[in-house]
Amino acid sequence: MAIKKRKLPVKTIKYLDKAGIKHELLEHKTVYTAIDAAITMKKQFDQVAKALLVKADKDYYIVLLPADHNLDMAKLKSALSKTQSKEIKVIKIPAEKMAREVLKIKNDAMAAFGSLYKLPVLMEKRLEKVKKAVFSSDSYNHSVEMAVKDFIKLEEVILASFAVKKKVMAPQHKPVKKKVAKKKTAKKKVAKKLRS
Repeated sequence: MAIKKRKLPVKTIKYLDKAGIKHELLEHKTVYTAIDAAITMKKQFDQVAKALLVKADKDYYIVLLPADHNLDMAKLKSALSKTQSKEIKVIKIPAEKMAREVLKIKNDAMAAFGSLYKLPVLMEKRLEKVKKAVFSSDSYNHSVEMAVKDFIKLEEVILASFAVKKKVMAPQHKPVKKKVAKKKTAKKKVAKKLRS
């Protein structure tokens, strides 16, 4: 039986090579979420960027936040309103089918690099504090590790605060304890011995 070859993130590799940015391509098992990527690669949650496609009124953005954070839609709306110098009325995360149409991707993953889709990138300020982070590529089996400052410069990132930390429990791999039946010990009948 033939082993299925993992698809390389060709678009991302070409883009980073052309830009001359120092980076490391990390191969891993198939993952669909940033939390799974962090656990698989044994990285801290704040070292892995979760990438989301967001629609603000008629415009689309790639939004990045730490793997263990969720979007605060009100804060995101406020941040985008400031950067666009106009009030954003409706903000939402499009369904996967719509996202694939907007990004023009079929079976590939969404990369964190907005330039691949001609979209601006908005990043949670907390990610700026991390020296190196792992970013999604256009493959479910590969991620890109690079300096956050290089990513910010390359993507001309808009920095803002719009994320809230969520409680995430990493899987615990504790050994299973076997239940041992306790032996019942017979009580000595001391009273009878004392009487004799």
